[in-house]
Amino acid sequence: MLKGKLALVTGSTSGIGLGIAEALASQGANIVLNGFGDPADIERLRKTVSSQHGVNVHYEAADLTKTEEIEALIARIVASHGSVDILVNNAGIQHVAPVERFSAERWDAVIALNLSSAFHATRCVIPGMRARNWGRIINIASAHGLVASAEKAAYVAAKHGIVGLTKVVALETATTGITCNAICPGWVLTALVQKQIDARAAQGGITVEQAKVALLSEKQPSHEFVTTEQIGEMAVFLCSPAANQVRGAAWAIDGGWTAQ
Repeated sequence: MLKGKLALVTGSTSGIGLGIAEALASQGANIVLNGFGDPADIERLRKTVSSQHGVNVHYEAADLTKTEEIEALIARIVASHGSVDILVNNAGIQHVAPVERFSAERWDAVIALNLSSAFHATRCVIPGMRARNWGRIINIASAHGLVASAEKAAYVAAKHGIVGLTKVVALETATTGITCNAICPGWVLTALVQKQIDARAAQGGITVEQAKVALLSEKQPSHEFVTTEQIGEMAVFLCSPAANQVRGAAWAIDGGWTAQ
């Protein structure tokens, strides 16, 4: 379905981003991976995704907290490949603290990566998408883009901002072949979430498994993690012709979290 398209997926060397990259590659899209990690591990990952799906896979290590690096990244991709057809804004970090102890440095870092990078990448790819009258912009928000949790001020603010940005971009491209939508996952067992589970276990003096169950039962009525594969398949759907009129939506995939 996506043969010949090129997808840039930020934060895609692991977790949700990697799951989305693999799902898009399975539909024939060429992929640009982005993120941090051991260079040898990333090279093995790049080769694996390419060989498994028979597509071209490239890697870019741009620091998305820096506007100039985002602009240079998009320019390099366009110069090398001619277009960014699909942009998935997924890169993100988390920090947990009460507002009065939430450092300005941590706030700025979360907002820069989780929100500002999506804005800058989007503004850089839209002109090319307009010229071709086709494009897909998929923003990975969160259940925290729809509801809040305590001690996550920057993350919740950024994810609510992503949902708002999604709606604005969808309205501004409504008469074109470009769509912009957000996916709002609940708890997904990624490295980021595992750190929270480990911290909860340490603080509560309980096992990691007990901490995992406690985390899920607190928010997610299904008591099951959302999988990266499920999120990837939702991204594939949003790139399909069936989703041509899905514009500005914030799709919850959260085990019932935001239905409460």
